[in-house]
Amino acid sequence: MSKIVLWGAIATSVLVSFFLEPHFVNAADSAGVALAGQVSSEKERLMEGVLVGAKKDGSTITITVASDDKGRYSFPSSKLGPGHYSLKIRAVGYELDTPDTVDIVSGKATAADIELRPAKNLAAQLTNAEWLASAPGTDSQKRFLLNCANCHTLERIVRSTHDSDEFVQVFQRMALYSPGSTPAHPQPLVGGARDGQRGPDGEGAPQGQGRAPAQWLATINLSSSETWQYPFKTLPRPNGRATHVIVTEYDLPRKMAEPHDVVVDSAGTVWYSDFGNQFLGKLDPKTGQVTEYPIPLVKPGFPTGSLELHLDEDENVWLSMMFQGGIAKFDQKTEKFQAFPLPKELQKNHTQESMVMPIYSHVDGKVWTNNQDDHSILRLDLKTGAYENLGTFPIAGAGRNIAAYGIPADHENNLYLLDFAADNIGRIDAKTKQFTSYPTPTRDSRPRRGMVDAQDRLWFAEYGANSVAMFDPRTDKIQEWKVPTPWSAPYQAVVDKNGEVWTGSMFTDRVIRLDPKNGQVTEYLLPRETNIRRVFVDDSTTPVTFWVGNNHGASIIKLEPLD
Repeated sequence: MSKIVLWGAIATSVLVSFFLEPHFVNAADSAGVALAGQVSSEKERLMEGVLVGAKKDGSTITITVASDDKGRYSFPSSKLGPGHYSLKIRAVGYELDTPDTVDIVSGKATAADIELRPAKNLAAQLTNAEWLASAPGTDSQKRFLLNCANCHTLERIVRSTHDSDEFVQVFQRMALYSPGSTPAHPQPLVGGARDGQRGPDGEGAPQGQGRAPAQWLATINLSSSETWQYPFKTLPRPNGRATHVIVTEYDLPRKMAEPHDVVVDSAGTVWYSDFGNQFLGKLDPKTGQVTEYPIPLVKPGFPTGSLELHLDEDENVWLSMMFQGGIAKFDQKTEKFQAFPLPKELQKNHTQESMVMPIYSHVDGKVWTNNQDDHSILRLDLKTGAYENLGTFPIAGAGRNIAAYGIPADHENNLYLLDFAADNIGRIDAKTKQFTSYPTPTRDSRPRRGMVDAQDRLWFAEYGANSVAMFDPRTDKIQEWKVPTPWSAPYQAVVDKNGEVWTGSMFTDRVIRLDPKNGQVTEYLLPRETNIRRVFVDDSTTPVTFWVGNNHGASIIKLEPLD
């Protein structure tokens, strides 16, 4: 904050009009600043909450800051070294006018005031949440679209010209692909659609598949007109605390990479799973260097990719291998994989290990996983290499089994099951195998993924309730906190060392920070469309550092709050 104030004092005396070209300020007057200026437009004048990004020629790293309530932005010299940089901005309704490049010289601070002009194509800037807010219809009509951003954006739907009959055919075709598919990398399921049902990852047709959703979609796309017949509704730009942030985005070398889970080990190395490809990735955040390790194929011809990634006590990397039918351990010291495929009798066309839980395997020598095909729970005995199939778990009075997505464990390696199909959490006692379920206060909350904190409380995201929640095993009570922005659909919730809760949205491109003590929420906008899945908080820094993969953007994102 002091750097921004200092720059403002300097800039006030020398800036009379907006610069069309950057210039240099003596380093003695700009302590620690590499690039700074003000952001304005003809309509708003000085603008708060505009994201300004700078990327050095030839680099794979983009640094982004946000303008404050006086329109001022500032890049510290620790983030930008000497060189020629391209600039970009994010502010819905606007695009960059001047300048689009700057030169940064060692020992000097570059000053560049940025002018914005109205966007020529507002539709191309809308987030998934803004499309949901803009489209006419009821929340009930729109709700199934929460399952339609796993493989592509909602813009793809509303820009289409499909009529209702064609949409029905699209639903049927989508059911044939694995959830690790993208439009550029479709992966058909072996054996066709999974019993014609929507899977827990939202793959396949939406709930209520049939004529009604198809007819509604045909009223909001371009099937009957060349332009949309409804006004666009946009979200407000960040303000206040939400502008006190620095975002670093690391491009990955493979443009087809789909980073899903991201974690940071004790040495500061970043590890990520690839949702659609058979690689484990490693990133050095100091240099941006990326190393990828090919994961052995267990079932050739089946869809590739991994989902959940965790470190065990020895910091071995564990992965769930999805349709490859097993889990795998990567030894950091030897850089070798050990695969643990499910027994042959469990290997079917749609066998899918989406989760793995090794964090507390040192307690009892067991690593948990699941089979998303039938929602059964299994655990691997590390001594014998054998699996124990615990089967499925019925919810009392519900007439169905719990359909777990996330499976976080507590400190005794007891397992929680997050019921993404409805509104329950379950708990398996690791010693007795006794199962207990607890309904969430909000119906159809769709608990997705979470973690257990130091007090053994379970924190989790409620994808369908637009909330995060906490289960306290001492009281058997669940408490919920609403996320203020509609259609955020939180994917996972984690708690940091200060007791604040972090989650993210694949619909708003926002990282959400909640203080459960007072209910205060800060939402940090990311520099571009970001399909957020697993979130990770590094408690070794002060303030904490937030990490996430851009599942559709082939990049890793680091967010550093400044307070």
